[in-house]
Parts: sequence; C-alpha cells; structure tokens
Amino acid sequence: MAAEEDQGGRIFFSSTGRTLETEDEIHLVTVGVDIGSSTSHLVFSHLTLERLDSRYVVAEREAFHESDIVLTPYVAGEDIDANALGDFIAREYKRARLLPEDIDTGALILTGVAVRRRNARAIGELFAREAGKLVAVSAGDALETVMAAYGSGAVGRSIRNSETVMNVDVGGGTSKIAVCQDGRVVAETALDVGARLHMADDPNARAIATQMADDLFLAMEGGAPNGMRLAPLAYRGKIDVLTFSGGVSEYIYGRERGDFGDLGPILAREIRARAQKWGPRLEAPLAGIRATVIGASQYTIQVSGSTIYVAPLEALPLRNVPVIAPTFDLDGEEIDSAAAAKEIEAVLARLDLAGGEQPVAVFVPWRGSASFARLDAFCRGVAAGLAPVLAQGHPLVLAGDSDVGGLLGIHCHEELKLANPVVSIDGLELKEFDYIDIGAMLAESGAVAVVIKSLVFPVS
Repeated sequence: MAAEEDQGGRIFFSSTGRTLETEDEIHLVTVGVDIGSSTSHLVFSHLTLERLDSRYVVAEREAFHESDIVLTPYVAGEDIDANALGDFIAREYKRARLLPEDIDTGALILTGVAVRRRNARAIGELFAREAGKLVAVSAGDALETVMAAYGSGAVGRSIRNSETVMNVDVGGGTSKIAVCQDGRVVAETALDVGARLHMADDPNARAIATQMADDLFLAMEGGAPNGMRLAPLAYRGKIDVLTFSGGVSEYIYGRERGDFGDLGPILAREIRARAQKWGPRLEAPLAGIRATVIGASQYTIQVSGSTIYVAPLEALPLRNVPVIAPTFDLDGEEIDSAAAAKEIEAVLARLDLAGGEQPVAVFVPWRGSASFARLDAFCRGVAAGLAPVLAQGHPLVLAGDSDVGGLLGIHCHEELKLANPVVSIDGLELKEFDYIDIGAMLAESGAVAVVIKSLVFPVS
C-alpha cells in the first residue's frame, strides 16, 4: 500500500525504500474478499501497473489462487462465526503460500447480514494487520446490484457490443437485476429470491422454486411481486442480451453439479427454462458466483493541479473516500441547481451512500465558462445533493479534471458559507468505484498527492 508520508517529495509503498518516482512498472499482490450472507470466498491476484505520464494504470491482472467457496458460518441467528471464518481465511492464505503482510492491497466486500454493525468489529479484526491496505465496501441491495453488473462483465459488454444487457445475479438470499447500456447501469432492482431461503428437503421445494422463478421474471419485466427490496425496474425498452451471475448461475450454465441441500439446482432449472423462452439472447457472464468479489483493488497515483482549495489545511489527509460520478449537464450556458442536486441524490442512493455515514468525493468534469452565475448554481446544487453527508460534519470533497478546483472551493466556502471543511482539487481522472486518499498539501507546489484505488473488474 502507498503510504501518505512525504519523504523528500516522494511517495513510498509500505515496503521500505520502494518509491513510485523511480519505478516504471510496479507488481502488486492483491486479495479480493467477499463475505456474504450465504457464501464467502477469496481471490488472490498478481497486478502489474505501468507508468502512464504521472499515473500508474493496470496493465495486467492474473488470478493465481481462488479459494473454495464456503457457506458463511453463523453461531446464532444472524451473528457470523468470526472464529470459523477466520480459520477459513487463514487456511486459504496458507494454500496461496502468503502471509497477510505479503498483501499490498485489496478489496473487502461485505454483503447481506455481514454488513450489520454487530458483526463489523469481529470481521474487521480478521483483517487487522491489513486494515490500512484494504478498501472496505459495504454493499447494500442497490450497490450489490451494480457491482454484480460490473463484475459479471455485463457493463463492459454493453459498451463493447453496443447492446442493452440485463444481468440477473441470483444468490442465496436475494436476486439483483441490472440493465446496462453504453457502459452504465441505467436501471436496477432487487427482490427476495434465492437458493437458501428454503432447503431442498422441503416437500414443497419444487413449487417454491417455480414461484420464485415466476416472481423473478415478473420483476425482470418491471412488475412488483412480493418480496421487492427496491423499487420496481423502471426500464421498459428492448433487452438484447441476458446474463446471470451469482451462486445459482453456476447451475444455470452447468458449471456446478453438486448438491448443497438448498434450492440451487431446482431454481436454476426453472430459471433457465424461462430464460430460453423469454426473448433476449442468453449468454454466459465473465464471472458467475465470483461476480461481486471484484478481485482486488489497484493503485493509481496522481498529483492534483495547483489550482486547488483546502480549508482548513487540517482537513487533510483523507483516506478511503468513495468517488461518485454524477452525470451533470454542464454544456449549456446555465446550470440547473435542482437537477445537479437530484443527480447526486440518485447516485448516493444507488451506491448505498445516502445515509451520510462517510464523506464522498464528487467527480466534476467541468465544461464551459467559470462565471459567477454558473459556479454559484453548480455549488448550490452540489451542497443540496450532499446534504445528508454534510449534515454529519464530513468535509465537502470535490475532485475535477480541469483547473476550476480553486474557484469551486472558494465559492463553497466564501459565498455559500459552508461550515464544513472544503477540499476541492482538480487535474484528476476519476470514475465510479474509485476510492481516493488525499495527502497533505505539498509545500513546494501547492498540490496534493492523490492515491486512487480502483476496483478492478474482469474483462474479456
């Protein structure tokens, strides 16, 4: 992991003497950990980063050890058995011939009941030695839906083939439905359909699986069967390709034939029979049960522009701040504050950040003039959209790609009179699913070092 300490103007990895200033190619050992309400597993990878101007980008990712997929252990009710889970993780590290200190970086994905507060400390202690290295992503229904769409390859397929792709992630407790167009998730929903909601020895198992499959396809068509966890699917257009991910997908595509005592095989047969008649072309995903693991995180090092604004300076450093990338309409002469606020609110909800529990960084792809009126409208829209975050006392964090960071920051602080700390930086290239560390200001340049941790999704 890259440390925030500034030593002679260079940024060092945790390995002593390792500096990004002199390395054109960097090799990292990464781990992706998925702890879910039904199953848990790990993936270890080698990641190669190459220098591109002042940044490092992923050149190659090779998974060299995939763990067994085990049922997440519980001690009572909804409490995860941290000891049993810890034994499993330790065993997989040993099989991979690694120690926790050998890991450079990674992503810890928590889903289902694993994200509940009473389990958080026990799970966190399992990774105490790597706490500063792992990006922890607590995935609620909306975020897990989006992550499965990316991890399954559906998002990439939609832009690569210019097709509308629906990915349906069918797990142990829930099913998540995402519609992907032009490299984005444009609609999503989730419902209580899953293989482990009932056991296979239930005398009504087949009838239950049939009803589940009917409910699933009703939700895929925009309906609202019982057990909806999110609003019904809003998309009503044509679907070109249908893919399935999640544990049940292993049965749908014939990759798994074992029996784990749940509805997996029966539910998969019901789903596949309907999918073949539904209309869209059924294709295999790039990742099935491992779609939401994401693999591991990579590091990209960037240095901000010098036209930035930080007040107070003690607001830095910031670590593991998730990036949101709303689709702002910045092409016209006037900026609609209400529209900007609504777009931010929608993204916060989709990524399960609407509660305001942590700061977020808003990526600003500024276009057009930086007149007072445009700055004022935009900043007011941002402040309104981030109201739940700012209400918790978190700093307002803006990260743009052009040289208006200072103007935006000053306006928020001086004109809007925000009581929150303001960190507004620019000269960066960011995207959704990035997490950033922002270091203290570099005295020599007035810039800041930014470590960008990008979740790596499989590509074909």
